[in-house]
Amino acid sequence: MVEFDDLFRRQLHELFVWRRDVRRFRTDPLPDGTLEQLIDTACLSPSVGLSQPWRFVIVDDVARRRAVIDDFKACNADALNCYSGERAGRYATLKLSGLEQAPSHLAVFADKASDIGHGLGRATMPETIEYSVVAAITAMWLAARAEGIGLGWVSILNPDRIHAILDVPQSWKFIAYLCIGYPEAECDQPELEQAKWEYRRGADEFTLRR
Repeated sequence: MVEFDDLFRRQLHELFVWRRDVRRFRTDPLPDGTLEQLIDTACLSPSVGLSQPWRFVIVDDVARRRAVIDDFKACNADALNCYSGERAGRYATLKLSGLEQAPSHLAVFADKASDIGHGLGRATMPETIEYSVVAAITAMWLAARAEGIGLGWVSILNPDRIHAILDVPQSWKFIAYLCIGYPEAECDQPELEQAKWEYRRGADEFTLRR
């Protein structure tokens, strides 16, 4: 077995502390092959029944990127209408995507029709296919941060329109649209906490014993 020492464990904890959902990117491109290396790391993640349901779409086409940005703007305008008063004003000031600055765009889907894994572990909880893809994204997120690369998950998008824009199979469920690049700055505090939108709570608030 490979053994990890105390120094490694402390550094791993620091990696978790300094992982951020990045919205502010420098525009300089990532080195060639970087995105592919991050995808390779994501594919080391656990998956239900070893189904490996993740499907990655590297979005380089300018017109497709612009269509995604336009969809975000439309969805974000609709989302603003969900708030009122002081909360609406605060929402309007938030920077909720780095789509126009990030040099790399990556869409991630779950292939619900794949027969890889032969359905093992999915009879009672078929949603574990999607959970497996989220685990892969988390692995990529941490691997990116270890390389000094920022990742931002954009969720204010219409899944049907993203499907059409990227022209992917209907059996693929849209999970995430990721902005990837070098962050403008580093911080150990979530941006939404800095903006006083929400604050990070301790684990004791979410833990029960039975």
